[in-house]
Amino acid sequence: MPDSILIVEDDQDIAELIKVNMQDLGLEVTHCDNGEDAIKQGLENDFSLLLLDINLPGCSGLEVCRKVREVKPEQAILMLTARTSEIDRVVGLELGADDYMAKPFSVRELQARIHALLRRVHLLKNNKQETTEIDTGIICHGQLMINKRTHEVVLRDQSLELTSTEFDLLCFMAQHPSQVFSRTQLLDKVWGYQHSGYEHTVNSHINRLRNKLVAGQPDSTHKVFPNIIQTVFGVGYKFSPEGVV
Repeated sequence: MPDSILIVEDDQDIAELIKVNMQDLGLEVTHCDNGEDAIKQGLENDFSLLLLDINLPGCSGLEVCRKVREVKPEQAILMLTARTSEIDRVVGLELGADDYMAKPFSVRELQARIHALLRRVHLLKNNKQETTEIDTGIICHGQLMINKRTHEVVLRDQSLELTSTEFDLLCFMAQHPSQVFSRTQLLDKVWGYQHSGYEHTVNSHINRLRNKLVAGQPDSTHKVFPNIIQTVFGVGYKFSPEGVV
């Protein structure tokens, strides 16, 4: 079956432009023009990808993202914004969007971004459906367990709820312990593309992932655990095995 995409955009001209180009890619397209319908559609149907405009009548795209993400943590979400304020983009990423693009945008770049997100969706589904691999699909470091097949992460006996992007980011870095990756390298390896100016996409996801990893540590101990995801200033980030001993 072809991949399906929900376009949430109140500007009819932009919506039609996106719709035509997505259909040219062989995608099944559904369109709605307000936040309330977007929440209903996103929760009741299984879309491969949600393409959300931030500035919508009714509730905003940010609110749509938050409500859908609460119920479907693995839903792929790409946000569109005409706003120039960086805070709007950062808030979208903090609420769980996998990526964003600012208007006006290149149709070719939008297609490339969507291809990259859909590749990750397919990989996640394949990992879950595959049952005959010799590889168990499990990554263990100390008290951290990552199950690539079931999309589960357990830290010190506590299950963590991660979005698909957070999971992919942690999984990739855990497979390369102590290796330092720049933000550009992580964009390429995890998001599937290289594009200057979007490095703080990585920053926001790293910060959100760190917060969830910290929440997975016990509160009733005086032991200080080092950061699992560490910043190497001027270079990038690395996964520290010492953080999960």
